[in-house]
Amino acid sequence: MTPLDEAAQPADPTIGCEREPIHHPGSIQPHGHLLAFEGKALRLSHASAGAAAILAAGLPTAFGQPAARILHGPTLGALVDGLRGLPELGQVQLGRCQDAAGQAYQAIGHRSPDGHVILELETEVEAVGPQGEATLEVLYPGIRDAFTRLGRAATLEELAGMAAATVRRITGFDRVLIYRFEENWDGVVLAEDGSGRLPAYLGLRFPASDIPAQARRLYEANPQRLIADVDYTPVSIHPAREGPPLDLTQAGLRSVSPVHREYMRNMGTPASMSVSVLRGDGRLWGLISCHHAEPRQPTVAARNICDLIGQIFAVRVAAREETAHAEARARLRELEGRLLARMATATHIAEGLLADPDDLLGLASASGAAVLADQGCTLVGRTPTEAEVRRIGAWIAGRGQEEVFATAALGTMLPGAEAFADTASGVLAVSISRLHPSFVLWFRPEVVSTVQWGGDPRKPQQPQPQPERLHPRRSFAAWVETVRGRSAAWTRSEIEAARDLRGAILGVVLRAAEERAALAGRLEQVNRELAAFSYSVSHDLRAPFRHIVGFTELLREQEGDRLGDRGRRYLGTISQAAETAGHLVDALLAFSQMGRSALMPLEFDSALLVREVIQSLELEQAGRTVEWRIGPLPSIRADPAMLRQVFHNLLSNALKYTRGRDPAVIGLGCRIEREEYIYSVCDNGAGFDMAYAHKLFGVFQRLHRPEEFEGVGIGLANVRRIVERHGGRVWAEGRLGEGAVFHFSLPARGAPSKETT
Repeated sequence: MTPLDEAAQPADPTIGCEREPIHHPGSIQPHGHLLAFEGKALRLSHASAGAAAILAAGLPTAFGQPAARILHGPTLGALVDGLRGLPELGQVQLGRCQDAAGQAYQAIGHRSPDGHVILELETEVEAVGPQGEATLEVLYPGIRDAFTRLGRAATLEELAGMAAATVRRITGFDRVLIYRFEENWDGVVLAEDGSGRLPAYLGLRFPASDIPAQARRLYEANPQRLIADVDYTPVSIHPAREGPPLDLTQAGLRSVSPVHREYMRNMGTPASMSVSVLRGDGRLWGLISCHHAEPRQPTVAARNICDLIGQIFAVRVAAREETAHAEARARLRELEGRLLARMATATHIAEGLLADPDDLLGLASASGAAVLADQGCTLVGRTPTEAEVRRIGAWIAGRGQEEVFATAALGTMLPGAEAFADTASGVLAVSISRLHPSFVLWFRPEVVSTVQWGGDPRKPQQPQPQPERLHPRRSFAAWVETVRGRSAAWTRSEIEAARDLRGAILGVVLRAAEERAALAGRLEQVNRELAAFSYSVSHDLRAPFRHIVGFTELLREQEGDRLGDRGRRYLGTISQAAETAGHLVDALLAFSQMGRSALMPLEFDSALLVREVIQSLELEQAGRTVEWRIGPLPSIRADPAMLRQVFHNLLSNALKYTRGRDPAVIGLGCRIEREEYIYSVCDNGAGFDMAYAHKLFGVFQRLHRPEEFEGVGIGLANVRRIVERHGGRVWAEGRLGEGAVFHFSLPARGAPSKETT
């Protein structure tokens, strides 16, 4: 229960506080009468017991009669026009009226959520306050002064203190509290003004369960609440016929739970009043809560003035919060701009974000951060281990499509997170990919704090031996708790900055993807043109080179006797050069055709294909001792003709570069890693210097002199082109004079990934 105003406590002990229909109590407090009407004719449908005093006829007769017929007298009859003109939402002050006996009332009307027109006639009390007659003329100078001082308050605490003092001066209550709801709906007494007759609650905290969700909804729908005398006898509401109970959500006279009344007695507060402090969007920020050591009924005018003060206070609070938020956002936007500028020029997002770690940490006032993406996991500052960060990322990804996730108490949500509370009690994370579980995460450590509660929050109300109903707690002594496992809360500006950074990252990624797509399109066109050009040139050059070789041979045969040694040497050089050029053209033509031909993928046994290739290399093995070490090879789905070329080129190279080794040892094996088949061809041959490994798979690139090992430098380029067309990759390792290993991968699931030229 809360010491502030009514909380939902059921009369039925089997009903939890959060489920009691407190807006349907079926009764009102006795300081007035209530009538409910329905239909365009405003026919009486409900009336409180005793309402006959203001009706022209007794209740049984009045039910079903139009309001204009049963509300007699010059003042009561005038209410009918006001009832007809009520707006859909909100209460309307209909003025002062009297019954036949001369009793004065303040009339208030509203439309209930269930469609009834409700008239409340609150018994008028003597309008006397602590400074004399509580009329508007008397109160106005103090109210104007209060508004001026509220506008000059330097801090939220000072603003709240002025509001509490002003309300107590107007109403004369013994204690006035300003009660603020936290993000988790715990409540904190922010300011207090009192006469000393009641205990002080300043600084105390009350759990969210004290004011359940449906009670908070009532505070939002009906900003004013008065319990004039806790020991009142409820006045029942009689319906004209059987039906659902009347919805009294916005009724000021609505009766309250008997458990709450017992709670007030335990507190020693026979009277209470509250005014809701609402944000601009109608959500509840807090309450102005008033208590008195004896029954007290402020006038409707005084309560309306307090409501106005509550609205002014809410506006000042909102303005202060928005100013602080705007200043923080302006500061954080500068950091966002620097981060975005670095990302725009970086190779990877993580590189741009982490170029200056202080900016990334400062964006969320965090002690640590992590970028979890395809490139890996990068940590800065104080963070959990990489394995723990990956676990946090996987858990957030498993929660669903959350753009921004924020918590100050990860240990209450993720099992086992208590182990790294010293670095990550608080986590703020944004998703930076729509396809993959990639995140930017910020961390805050545990902040051990001491909280002073208004009573032990761990002790819920329990049914007593007499099971008629629940009973509230009887002690409100301060109870101190040491809170662990929580970090400083993430502010709205920090969460918004993280969300904006996410949008910027996705924008950079999208722009980069569009640029890559455009570049890929241009490259594809250029590649097609180059392939066509190379095919045309290589095809057209074959005949001239053959002619050169042919006519050189004819010249040697017919004119050889007339030529000297120098002439014959020149003819030999021309013939050899033409033959070499012809081989180069043939290789270039084959390379061009390899890129132009379509893939024909089939399922086949790669071990059988390798055996056939080794048999085709028998001439190259003649007179040599070659030891073949072939491991188990899988069945794969690929273009068998092209894969034959890959194995032929690699095994032929291995034979060539092991020339001079006795025995030549050539191995071929395959393993599976991350849904890839990885083939490896190794030898104990000439090897190569790894400093030049990047040249191996280029066209016409050679790492050995032609006189050492023949070839035109096109075979490995063909290997790379074929493998990449199948969605794989190639790489090599070697040591000069000690042999080499050539690797290539193919997708284990088989289907070629794309066609390229």
